[in-house]
Amino acid sequence: MDIDLLSKMVKELILDNDRVVLPGLGCFVAEIVPSTFSDKGYTINPPYRRLFFRAKPDQDDALTRFYAESNKVSLEVADKIITDFVAELKTVLHTRKTVAFPGLGRLRATKENNVFFVADAELDIYPDGFGLEPISLKSHQESEEEVTAAVEELKSILVEKEECPEPVPETVPEPEVVIEPDVVMEPALQEDEMPVEVEDKTEKKTLKTILWVVFAAVVALVVIFMAVAHVAPELLDKILYTPEELEILNYKSE
Repeated sequence: MDIDLLSKMVKELILDNDRVVLPGLGCFVAEIVPSTFSDKGYTINPPYRRLFFRAKPDQDDALTRFYAESNKVSLEVADKIITDFVAELKTVLHTRKTVAFPGLGRLRATKENNVFFVADAELDIYPDGFGLEPISLKSHQESEEEVTAAVEELKSILVEKEECPEPVPETVPEPEVVIEPDVVMEPALQEDEMPVEVEDKTEKKTLKTILWVVFAAVVALVVIFMAVAHVAPELLDKILYTPEELEILNYKSE
């Protein structure tokens, strides 16, 4: 096995697959790049499929099966041949820092042995894009007929605007706005909603009234008592003393 055969197999496989694994080294990966603009937006570049290398361990036996079918050997033999060859290629890459893949590009390695791929400028791995070419907007020139048709269309538009003037909107007087003062009615307070201060004042007023009534009653009783004692002392004695106590008091007084 040599590098030409390996390069040919990778190119054939990458046309129908998104990746082709080189055991122990990494894998070639293909991805579609959409249409882009260049030349300050005057050139439209068609979509294409670019190829790059990802130096990351991966598993896939597409390359082994392809080699086994092409050379009529078993998978075990094909796997050993490819694995040994890629191991040797890895050693050469780390030593010389570059390995050419004919028809694809160059596999390179940095001083730190970080592997990357530089594709050939003419590499085409996008069969669906066959025949697509960049389109330059600068190269397109309108014919005399196209210019005349465009001018006539503009004239017809202008004529239609003159024949159909835009209606003038009627001015509607704005109604006078009368601002009435807002009258806010305070809701009547329920007994349960009365402020605490009002309740305290009410209780104090009631307590004073009761005290004045009691005091007036006591004064009235004292005045009545004194009047009865002065006018009818006997009646007062009967109220204050029992008959036995009155007999004793009357006996002492005699």
